[in-house]
Amino acid sequence: MEEVKVIGASPSAFCVRIEWALMLKGITYEYIEENLKRKSNLLLQSNPVHKKVPVLLHNGKPISESLVILEYIEDTWKHNPLLPADPVDRATVRFWAKYIDDECVFSALAAYRAQGHEKEKAVESAQQKLEVLNEQVQNKKLFGEK
Repeated sequence: MEEVKVIGASPSAFCVRIEWALMLKGITYEYIEENLKRKSNLLLQSNPVHKKVPVLLHNGKPISESLVILEYIEDTWKHNPLLPADPVDRATVRFWAKYIDDECVFSALAAYRAQGHEKEKAVESAQQKLEVLNEQVQNKKLFGEK
């Protein structure tokens, strides 16, 4: 019997996307809530390089970094595909997933953390990045849709 666990922390979007993928695939898993202020030995042993969540434990073997975990889930459990079958379409989905991580998430966090005049510039930058995403993916079928 397979053992699948997710080490995560609420309300991390990076962790939530792993749970969504497992749910869409119909994979039963155990969720382990991590205290990021006092990281557990399990997290530190499972992700000794970055020491962060999420981590997928599959039969005791750790997989780290959310996009890598998503690829592992897709490669391991073939049923209910998350990605389109066409290689170009798959690459396009992976591009936008990376864009969201590299551009949208971090610019939104920067806008949240900024103060004073810098906040206005940071919010504008985040809005521009999200608008690019919106324009490019609008009305397109992504993530395994037919």
